[in-house]
Amino acid sequence: MTEFDAGETGTIPVVGYAYPWDVVGDPTFADRARGLGVTKVALAAAYHTARAATPLHPEHRIVEARTAALYRPVRAEAWEGARVVPPAATWVTENGSPAADPFGQAAATLADAGLEVAAWIVLTHSTHLGEADPELTVVSCWDEPYPYALCARHEDVRRYAETLAAEAVRDTPVSTVILEACGQMGFGHGGHHEKTDGAYDDTTQQLLSICCCPACREDWAARGLDPETTVAALRGATGVEATEAAIDQAALHTILASRHAAADELRRRVIAAVREAAPGATEIALHAQPDPWATGASPGLTPTTADDVDLVVSFCWPTTEASVETGRRLVEAVDGKAAAAAYVTVLPPTTEDAFGGHVRALVDAGIDQIHLYHLGLAGADRQHLLASATEVLTTAARTE
Repeated sequence: MTEFDAGETGTIPVVGYAYPWDVVGDPTFADRARGLGVTKVALAAAYHTARAATPLHPEHRIVEARTAALYRPVRAEAWEGARVVPPAATWVTENGSPAADPFGQAAATLADAGLEVAAWIVLTHSTHLGEADPELTVVSCWDEPYPYALCARHEDVRRYAETLAAEAVRDTPVSTVILEACGQMGFGHGGHHEKTDGAYDDTTQQLLSICCCPACREDWAARGLDPETTVAALRGATGVEATEAAIDQAALHTILASRHAAADELRRRVIAAVREAAPGATEIALHAQPDPWATGASPGLTPTTADDVDLVVSFCWPTTEASVETGRRLVEAVDGKAAAAAYVTVLPPTTEDAFGGHVRALVDAGIDQIHLYHLGLAGADRQHLLASATEVLTTAARTE
């Protein structure tokens, strides 16, 4: 397992997440983060569309990130010949003018203040790019594209992801790179006025998350699976009179192997690009879930994931036993090959009476790091909860 330097919480590092616009234009941000006891700030370098509150910023109260974007200069020479190119983030401003290099500026500010910086990079999640080039998106068995989800099976998507990651960290003082959406996005998506919540059970959502685009079908065929028969079976299992018996388990095994192979190739190419662009980034972290069928921002672990990264971060936001069980399963899945981190939030519906106990339960389950959401979104009434995470862990370290 990767060894970590002891921080203010003993042996349990605490990483706080933030956006560039939280730092740019706010001279108090770094001191506030340090005061909360975080050991590192995970700063978004490439991120998806968002409408974000900024309750503690001195210059604004909301930021409209209109599209997924790269928060660095989009250099023509880096993207020459690329089919897929990210837009720049023009909405990050300081004193009323757009920041030329939002991530670079914010990262330098934090580093100058003595804080470690992690580059938080979202890879295959971009509605802007998916709508512009639907042939590169995930497509369901009903031939319905998911424009927010770029399919990792496509070479153009892989080139986009590795270039995006390399450009995100180029010439920046980052010690860690955190990869999100590094694999299969699926049916679930918190989109604009989303009206799908609760419409389908977990099994149906899993089947609707299977990408049936031409590139994925071609890979199935190469693995001995008949694409037309498989798609017809998937439609039968997700139709009005759905029956799970319509899906052959051997076919599902092949589909998952195909998906994981695409994720493995994407991850390895992105990591190679990052290591070349930022040799000083000594830690590679990945958002992923122990459920191999999981899709989305934290896709399922593949059998080789823990061999390639230093740290795996799993979504544990609900303060429930189910989240603690996710933490336990993550620790078992990485099996000492990588460290395990729990991603927790202080935002509602998290409550003060449950949060501290939740953090302690995750550590008791074997979690090596706590990743805190979110330094910029949490208002004055939630700042003490951010601080309570480090307080809980300090107490835990002293008693062990």
